[in-house]
Amino acid sequence: MRTKKHFGLAVLLSVMGWSGTGIPPAQAETFRLDNPRDSVVGFPFYFTARSKDTLMDIARQNNLGFADMRQANPKADMWVPGEGTEVLVPTFYVLPNVPHVGIIINRAEKRLYYFPPERPNEVQIFAISVGRDAMGTPLGSFKIIEKKKDPIWTPGPNVRASHAARGDILPAQVPPGPDNPLGRFAMRLSNPDYLIHGTSMPWGMGMEVSGGCIRMYPEGVEKLFGQVSIDTPVAIVDQPYKIGWRGDELYLEVQLGEKSIRKSARSVIPETLQHAEGVVIDWPSVERAVKEDTGVPQVIGRRNHSGDGSYLPMIF
Repeated sequence: MRTKKHFGLAVLLSVMGWSGTGIPPAQAETFRLDNPRDSVVGFPFYFTARSKDTLMDIARQNNLGFADMRQANPKADMWVPGEGTEVLVPTFYVLPNVPHVGIIINRAEKRLYYFPPERPNEVQIFAISVGRDAMGTPLGSFKIIEKKKDPIWTPGPNVRASHAARGDILPAQVPPGPDNPLGRFAMRLSNPDYLIHGTSMPWGMGMEVSGGCIRMYPEGVEKLFGQVSIDTPVAIVDQPYKIGWRGDELYLEVQLGEKSIRKSARSVIPETLQHAEGVVIDWPSVERAVKEDTGVPQVIGRRNHSGDGSYLPMIF
């Protein structure tokens, strides 16, 4: 990792006004791809925790979730990291390996990517929560069919049954307000049982806790809601292994959940890339990235310009 860039971004955080009196939440991480052929954005950095900080405070400030901070800081206490603890803030991402259009949700990493149509080289990145167990968030291609401010929540039969089994009897409808689990903004998908919405419980971000819908931080969904239009395409994928280029360096990001199947290092890299002329794969680095599962992109290869020097696209 690049220590100077870590330091520079930590200083930038202070200059932007994070004084320590509360945690002003970030609306979104916005990145510009200076080279449209690249597919890696951001840089990780370190933050020195204070006595009152939790890792979820730091996560929300940087639009990250529980899983992001836990993976990147496996030895730190999520709730009481302790004053002086160096916390890795993993604002560093390989973009999903699908066409970069509209909204892309990667269920494996609990993250939403938005590509504004009027700014083709820009991407906004948001932490999300997704469905748990049998109530999982569906995969596939969808679109936004409805936008609603201050929505009324009408829990479906599966959600009502799940709550009832725990002794929690839900009302038929929950009106707008601070106790509404949809928050203040909701966007319905073309599979109408599922929404992208806010939440009344922001500290559950980055977990598998919803009834299948996609939850966002209140400030994140407000920003997204104001930008997307009806018919915006939404692709929901499950990519625990993401590979992408930044310049001549090839990166691998591993995002394994508790139920993910851990692949062998060799099977993670597409055959077309393994045998591509002009590309050198560092297999020990691939094995280490898979084993450590930090959620932080790792360099696992590079272009060798002694080859033909041809560009290899992000989509394999």
